[in-house]
Amino acid sequence: MKTVRWIVLLLAALPLLTGCRQESRLTKLADRNAVYYWRTEMRLDSLERDFLVRHHVSKVYCRYFDVVMRDSTPMPNATISFAERLPDGIELVPTVYITEDCMHQRHDSLAHKIVTRIRQINRTNDLPPFRELQIDCDYTMRSRQTYYDFLSEVKQQLTSLFPRLPIFLSTTIRLHQLQMKIPPVDYGVLMIYNTGDPRRFQERNPILDIRDVKPYLRHLARYPLPLGAAYPVYRWQRNIYGVRIEHTVADSVILEVKHAVEDERPELRHLILTYHLDQENINRYTPATYEKIYSH
Repeated sequence: MKTVRWIVLLLAALPLLTGCRQESRLTKLADRNAVYYWRTEMRLDSLERDFLVRHHVSKVYCRYFDVVMRDSTPMPNATISFAERLPDGIELVPTVYITEDCMHQRHDSLAHKIVTRIRQINRTNDLPPFRELQIDCDYTMRSRQTYYDFLSEVKQQLTSLFPRLPIFLSTTIRLHQLQMKIPPVDYGVLMIYNTGDPRRFQERNPILDIRDVKPYLRHLARYPLPLGAAYPVYRWQRNIYGVRIEHTVADSVILEVKHAVEDERPELRHLILTYHLDQENINRYTPATYEKIYSH
């Protein structure tokens, strides 16, 4: 009878424990303004520093390095250097971009190598210990399971190295990935850009177009993972048959998409990012536009 009683009590407590876990995840998403930093040197000018202060940015997701395939082996590429640190009070989130072909097969110790490299970069540059790590990968159905197994290994590495202090693990989520089962992370950042087909640039803006977003809206409300949202403020230049084509996104389009996704998933207004921090991108939109993007 005692055993049965304990089982009943445990089953009754499971929803509470799950709720606490969900709540701890959501605290990372509670009305935070953030940016991506996607350059190979951490150096901020006065305009960029002013932007962080003006728009109350409290987190910078900083690309530390890429992981690319070389001779059938995942290797680091384009590692960041730190000429300076972020202003006090702003959290630095190491972010690693992994090309999808790295996840076509399992690579032993890759998770360990990535976490070790991030810690080495922090020690070399006298940076404070990180409290969160983000992995960015445009995984597909082919690479999904290998990538999810890799994320679980990263989580195990973080738990082993920091047993007394939980380190959050997040990943990027593309719109097409909303149709898949969720990854084993604490939360995701929905990348609401690069939504279109670059080959159809004469019909639609490949960076962002509401017509490319709408088919995925029905998946948002029932996607069972806490989510933040990232919006594009960058310019994309490319040459097509010798002609230079430039893509930017009108502020009205960004705000239209923001309202559409938040109507389906109000939670998306709590953690808002822009991609990415750069003087040219700051000047592309007015401070009033950025206030509307970052509005909670």
